Amino acid sequence: MPCEFPDLPRFIAVRSLIAEAAALASTFRADLARLPVEQKSHGQDLVSAADRAVEDLIREGLAAAFPDDGFLGEENGLKAGSGGFTWVVDPIDGTSCFLHGLTDWCVSIALVKHGETELGLILHPANGDLFVAARGRGAFLNGKPMRVDKDGAVENRLVGIGANLRIPSTAISGFIDRLLAAGGMFYRNGSGALMLAHVACGRLIAYYEPGMNSWDCLAGLCLIREAGGWTEAFDASQAGLQACGMAMGGAPQVRSELLGLVSGEAKGSFS
Repeated sequence: MPCEFPDLPRFIAVRSLIAEAAALASTFRADLARLPVEQKSHGQDLVSAADRAVEDLIREGLAAAFPDDGFLGEENGLKAGSGGFTWVVDPIDGTSCFLHGLTDWCVSIALVKHGETELGLILHPANGDLFVAARGRGAFLNGKPMRVDKDGAVENRLVGIGANLRIPSTAISGFIDRLLAAGGMFYRNGSGALMLAHVACGRLIAYYEPGMNSWDCLAGLCLIREAGGWTEAFDASQAGLQACGMAMGGAPQVRSELLGLVSGEAKGSFS
């Protein structure tokens, strides 16, 4: 498979590392009955030994290659760096799907510098799909250029939806009501990162989640932008990386309609 950005050493390193991470996660998934699992904030917020082991592998690999870079992982938090770069990692996005034997989970890695996402990589181990993008250099799926759906509309395509217990239920139910009334249909698979990647390659027309973590969305939002789509602003400053905000993006022709469907819902950060 070709290397899409051969002059970007960080991309070359992380492209190999994300494959190692997915392989490690898959070994854990082969024996789920014996995988240690813990509850974090509530029964829908789980972490497994696989999440921690995969994050450790990525963190240690990146630290060895780029010791001055910072690192923010879902499981271990932020370690600031001195070189301006910060890696933002979700080792297994879609942990609940992973733990229940479903295939809708992925590994997501983004690279941020001075508030801008420079790289985004998402690997879907179930079918081997590797989505990559670099700021200003385009987006690729399995080595081939990918684009958002430039022909579809809300009424004849699917809109990805993200939900969690940190946000008011009305932030989702109100949007779904308006989407259905407009003739649209929603789709949800349990992995926000993967649904964002589906937008970038044209499988979904757009994605909306009122309260999303940076490690879940920065890679996917980068993919969408580089694939010719639009995204709403997400704070990627060091403070913003640790907050929870709205993530939204899609094909350019549905931007006004999607923003209208969101109208009236909270757009700020959630604690």
